[in-house]
Amino acid sequence: MRVKRRLRLAVIPIGIATAIALAACTPTELNGFLPGFTDDGTQATNHTEMVSGLWVNSWIVLLAVGVITWALMGWAAIVYRRRRGQTGLPVQLRYNMPVEIFYTVVPLILVLGFFAFTARDQAILETQYDDPDVCVTAIGKQWAWDFQYNDDTANCEAGDDAVWTMGVQAQTDTQGNITTELPTLVLPVNETVKLKLVSRDVIHSFWIIDFLYKKDMYIGKDNYWSFTPTRVGEYDGKCAELCGEYHSMMLFKVKVVEPAEYEQYLESLRAADQTGDINDAYHRLQNLPGTGASSTSEGEH
Repeated sequence: MRVKRRLRLAVIPIGIATAIALAACTPTELNGFLPGFTDDGTQATNHTEMVSGLWVNSWIVLLAVGVITWALMGWAAIVYRRRRGQTGLPVQLRYNMPVEIFYTVVPLILVLGFFAFTARDQAILETQYDDPDVCVTAIGKQWAWDFQYNDDTANCEAGDDAVWTMGVQAQTDTQGNITTELPTLVLPVNETVKLKLVSRDVIHSFWIIDFLYKKDMYIGKDNYWSFTPTRVGEYDGKCAELCGEYHSMMLFKVKVVEPAEYEQYLESLRAADQTGDINDAYHRLQNLPGTGASSTSEGEH
């Protein structure tokens, strides 16, 4: 009884201190110091908070498991240590069924729990918009990005009114500063966006850091990502898959703007005569079987 009373007296102040500490946390700290949030807690996309929640809650559970495990190891080492005057091994305990069942069931529950929450969130993240407000084809190439703003948003295809920009690989000076203008993906805030992810050559990975999500870009197989940007601002993006010698220079910018400014941007591309489908004359997949092209190396770029 005395031990239980001491435990209660210890748990109460610890709980109060923990509550006060959590109440004093900023949104950045509550989201595990992950990017994608402002000081007032505004998220970058409609999915950012869900991703950070899965990450942070998983670490809380794992930390609790670690603390309990370390405490049990310490308790066993102290309670069953060899006392002064004792010789030989302590009494050996074997086949403790309650303990063995506990050590089997608890990890199984944890694994199933992690799987269930991950599958739930993944199903939401991988659900594609059927008719988004905006559909952009992002093309990865060694070592830059092309962005095509498709006018057929339902099928995510380019028509005569589609516009595009072609990116150039980033260059740096002797101090490591970027000296070229990075390719920029412009998106309207609070409008549904669907990205069609395409690779021209090798496997790339499209990663907008603050959006807390990335997707691979496969050769000859399109991939898709749907989300809604919820905060105006500029974000950094990069290739997250080792794709060759200048992989580290495969960078881009994302600019989330008001819808009116987005339309003005598209008009500026039309005025520059960057319309229609992107010219893929240098596409490395142009001679795949079924395209009607020669299977020889002639025409490859």
